[in-house]
Amino acid sequence: MGLPIVVGVDGSESSLRAVDWAADESALRGAPLRLVYASLWERYEGESLAADLGKPSEQVTAEDIVRTAARRARTRRPDVEVSTGVLPEEPEYALVREGRNASALVLGTRGRGGLVEMLLGSVSLTVAAHADCPVIVLRGSHDDQVRAGTRGRVVVGIGEKTTNSAALRFAVQEAELRHATLDAVRAWRCPAHETTDHPLLAGEPARLHEQHAVEVLDRALKDTPAGVDLRRRTVEGPARRVLLNASHEADLLVVGARRNPGHLGLQLGRVAHAVLHHCDCAVAVVPEQV
Repeated sequence: MGLPIVVGVDGSESSLRAVDWAADESALRGAPLRLVYASLWERYEGESLAADLGKPSEQVTAEDIVRTAARRARTRRPDVEVSTGVLPEEPEYALVREGRNASALVLGTRGRGGLVEMLLGSVSLTVAAHADCPVIVLRGSHDDQVRAGTRGRVVVGIGEKTTNSAALRFAVQEAELRHATLDAVRAWRCPAHETTDHPLLAGEPARLHEQHAVEVLDRALKDTPAGVDLRRRTVEGPARRVLLNASHEADLLVVGARRNPGHLGLQLGRVAHAVLHHCDCAVAVVPEQV
């Protein structure tokens, strides 16, 4: 059995959705599932878990949270091996460290209603920016339910790195596991200084940039396994907007994030940052070494 899929749990609805999604993913991969609660995480903000346990919210403990999550995972996927851990440290550090021995980390958004619910919690953002393994953040549903694989489509954003892309390998694996279509998307733009309003010249710069995008896409996908149901697209526009639009009909959006060992700040990039905050489906951020 391979490396586990690790889920950060805190009792919130978004983390319980992450447990459901990760249990399904573990079943697909034949991998164990590890549920981790970092005890310095803020106390669960809602009331539903406390009500389920028949306790006042202030009496809900870390052990209650991981037991409830484990019971939920085992009920959903009885065939998956489940383990739990309560770690006495800040969740960002705990989860990044857990990711060093994981096949993937799965997190909820930890949003709370209205505009806030659209945005990503600081824990999820920090872990996505620093983990050594793919980080999957659950977005989309806000009703405490996961509808895995309902659209049959995995989208991957194709960047400039056309050889040995970890993000593309991950997306191919996910598409194969799910028997889903792999939608490989390359966004392109014609720089403003090359555009013109003259009708006889307007098309030439755009044609050249679109052709470059086609070439990048072809190089990236040349070694894709023959059995993958592959759809390749070049789309004019900012990559953030193009990928967000593509996420409307996807089960999973996969993007790469370049990791520079000498850089200490958030290592996400604008595209990954944008889709983590606003995507309509689950987002996988896959580290790419520079």
